[in-house]
Amino acid sequence: MRDDSPAMKNNNELELLITVVVGADDERSARAACRDLVQTVGGRVVASGDCSDEEPGCWSVTISRDSAETGQHVAGLSRAVRNFLRELGPDYARHRVACEPPTAWTVVDHPELVGALVRGGERLLVEAWAGGSLLFGRAEAADPDEPPAPAPPVVDALDEQGRVRPRLELVVDVVTDRRAGAEWPARAVASRLSRTTEIVEYSVEPPVVRVSLDLGPAVGEPAEIVLGATSALGGSGWSRVSTDGADASARWSAAPMPPSGVAAIEVTARSTVDTNRG
Repeated sequence: MRDDSPAMKNNNELELLITVVVGADDERSARAACRDLVQTVGGRVVASGDCSDEEPGCWSVTISRDSAETGQHVAGLSRAVRNFLRELGPDYARHRVACEPPTAWTVVDHPELVGALVRGGERLLVEAWAGGSLLFGRAEAADPDEPPAPAPPVVDALDEQGRVRPRLELVVDVVTDRRAGAEWPARAVASRLSRTTEIVEYSVEPPVVRVSLDLGPAVGEPAEIVLGATSALGGSGWSRVSTDGADASARWSAAPMPPSGVAAIEVTARSTVDTNRG
């Protein structure tokens, strides 16, 4: 996690995240395919990732856009998603919106519809998040016709004294009947915290698919890192930070469980043992 984060937005502001799963040859091609959609919705690309371990040739591209709606209540969150769907057209507006503050979401799993928006598009996840999420390490939009800008530096595994930094871990529970349906929402959440994400495990406990991710080394003490991460993800309903030895964690869960989408998030900062030091 970077320690040079921008200031948070007003807690009443909503942010829309539009994640598109695209069939493409590489990341550059996926971003280029989304260029017209980015311009149409007036957003910016904030993250992209390779989904090919589940579906060969697939990439996810996440677009961020501010919403005219405000407030952390169900009505405002749901309305933000519905209004965006109406912008896309009547066929999109028919999709059901689920809401559990601090987020509302819908999934358009309709290749013909999504393909009309994005060349090679297969699925669309639209989320509204309350609290003006702090987006650690997310790059500003890049013109897909220009060479990509150098990525911002990632956090080194060792601190200035040569000590191993804690690692940030994320577990995302997604209500879905497919592993692919869990992967890209989990990656979208992870992209808010780190540019360095690796899926390390899946587990299926119907109706939930649990995705565990390693987000790399983070700056600070474990409890401080977890507090920063929960603040970055925004919203209310997070548990208190709990500690177990040198590790720290916090959890958010929807109650009741939603019919689809993200149902729970757990953030852990885990101290590691430097096996190269005595």
